[in-house]
Amino acid sequence: MDDHKSKKETVRQKLLEQQKEARIARKIVFIITTVILVLAISIIGGGYYYISSALKPVNPESKLEKKIEIPIGSSVTGISQILEENGIIKNAKVFKYYVKFKNESGFMAGDYTLSPSMTIPTIIDNLKTGLVNKEVALKITLPEGIQLQQIAEIIANKTNQESTDVLKTLNDKKFIEALMKKYPTVLTKEIFAEDIKYPLEGYLYPATYSFYKDNPTLEEVVSVMIEKTNDVLGGYWDEMEKQKYTPHKLLTMASLIEEEATEQVDRHKISSVFFNRIEVGMPLQTDPTVLYAKGKHKSRVLYEDLEVDSPYNTYKVKGLPPSPIANAGSMSIEASLFPEETDYLFFLATPEGEVLFSKTLNEHNQKKAEHITNN
Repeated sequence: MDDHKSKKETVRQKLLEQQKEARIARKIVFIITTVILVLAISIIGGGYYYISSALKPVNPESKLEKKIEIPIGSSVTGISQILEENGIIKNAKVFKYYVKFKNESGFMAGDYTLSPSMTIPTIIDNLKTGLVNKEVALKITLPEGIQLQQIAEIIANKTNQESTDVLKTLNDKKFIEALMKKYPTVLTKEIFAEDIKYPLEGYLYPATYSFYKDNPTLEEVVSVMIEKTNDVLGGYWDEMEKQKYTPHKLLTMASLIEEEATEQVDRHKISSVFFNRIEVGMPLQTDPTVLYAKGKHKSRVLYEDLEVDSPYNTYKVKGLPPSPIANAGSMSIEASLFPEETDYLFFLATPEGEVLFSKTLNEHNQKKAEHITNN
């Protein structure tokens, strides 16, 4: 009987000890959880306060106005540093990430009058709208869908140079490597791949550029154009990563769409044809690549032209050509990323500018006979 009581007492003691240990364990878990939670709240709160404070004006009551020069070709990082060094913003990094988060772009070079009392959005608006102290000395407009040779001619005419000299510099490896150091995200080693005709083809964004000095250097002129490409692509980085698109591949596809498109056409449908052809292993067979390979501008491609031996000839080589064949605008870049879902494998541009889409070769040939052969 005593043994039985002794065993019961032993079991009871063990249960009590286990309960005590469980209470201690719960207290330890509670304390650790509380500490972690407090630390997390402190870090988040501190980070929020830090960022919130950095986005406020340096001195809302300041009457000071400073002349700030934003050099041609300045990146967002460079602009941020200039503004911080001159006391216009509190923190260059916060400003840079704010600009990227808001997807702001189109900052213009020039001399600005800015104040420490300005808010971040006001500063950005000033830099985007070009509220500068100097008159525009030079404007260069690059239309969509033109090629590097044409761009060289436009720059040469505006800057009183020979187009052959401009084109030679645009293809100079040292000149290009200097630009790659400034824009490593957009200008990658892909532009020096084998068989590429012009490394900077497709990278000089179509837009109107204003310059505030009489004789900007070629590097200053080209830097602004690549900066614009960098800004435009910056709005699509997440989607590019998702689709495993490099800037080079994206601009190459966009250039094909740009060259094939008319004002009336839905670029997203043209994009779908190219993607559908790649998926089923068909060559892209786009005429502009043949003309680019031949270095000629013609209104109509002949059968004999299709025989040109070139990696750019998409009648003979499957997939994308080695590089862009022209500069593409935002509509073609978006179409490259977001093709329409179709079953089309063919399209045909009529003399009237309409683009007709077909699912089969037979249907395509019927439309060709109706709209092209009879013209």
